[in-house]
Amino acid sequence: MSEAPRCTVIIPTYNRSELLSHTLESLTRQQLPADQFEVIVVDDGSTDDTADTATHFHDRLDLRYHHQPDEGFRVAAARNIGIADARSPICVFTDAGVLLHTDNLTQHLASHQATPGPAAVLPYLYGFSGDDTNIDAVAERLDLHDLDGSIERLQAKRECRDIRELFYDRYGEDLTRVPAPWQIFWTGNASADTAQLRAVGGFDENFRTWGGEDIDLGYRLHRAGTHFTFNRHAKAVHIPHERAFDELMASATVNYRYMAEKYRTPSMRILAELPPRQFLDFNELVGASTPQE
Repeated sequence: MSEAPRCTVIIPTYNRSELLSHTLESLTRQQLPADQFEVIVVDDGSTDDTADTATHFHDRLDLRYHHQPDEGFRVAAARNIGIADARSPICVFTDAGVLLHTDNLTQHLASHQATPGPAAVLPYLYGFSGDDTNIDAVAERLDLHDLDGSIERLQAKRECRDIRELFYDRYGEDLTRVPAPWQIFWTGNASADTAQLRAVGGFDENFRTWGGEDIDLGYRLHRAGTHFTFNRHAKAVHIPHERAFDELMASATVNYRYMAEKYRTPSMRILAELPPRQFLDFNELVGASTPQE
């Protein structure tokens, strides 16, 4: 039997075969040897050529493909399939359309190795603005044949920065100093210990619309003692695509209310009541008015 991989990359996807192809291509170029990680693609009922796209990479990646019927938005269930199937101690979540710097997986692993006890690692995701304002800028600056160079140029010029840079500017990069680091545990690219993910029950599959399922999981990981850490060197770039921002925020707000009812904690009540565009105020409000949860 072959040696277990060091990490498992879990990619949920739905009708984004071209973006998935770019993500998988970036995984073939990782500094981490291909026999030290596995890739699990979970298809949430696609009708395009997603299955063929995944199959195309079987000879270059240790890749398994799962398909679940299209029964609406079930990204939480898709990621749970990946967690259940993972053979490694660390799960790295990545969305289709997120392209990983060649050092990305190595940096995730380094952060886990440097952290005593279970860890959740947040990377730096260029192009992730929270809406579609970066579409043209990323398209102009991204060279798919020189992904590392593209990311490093964005870094040098401080362009197309991760929206969470605003969070770090305000609160700092040491996530142990903020009361609710789980607020920015966004699974476009993030990692956590497999055993801890399973222990807290994985993603809540009651989330059937966009928004909140990742921070809901982050909240439970935090309460279970997971150490949250930010690694600026775990770099990736998000290819923005047009989205109805106001509709997505409305969906997230409904899901935050579900979380407030589910947990009935002060921090969740604040989250449910805070206007989406004031997300930077959340940790300050939590720190000022609630005990550590």
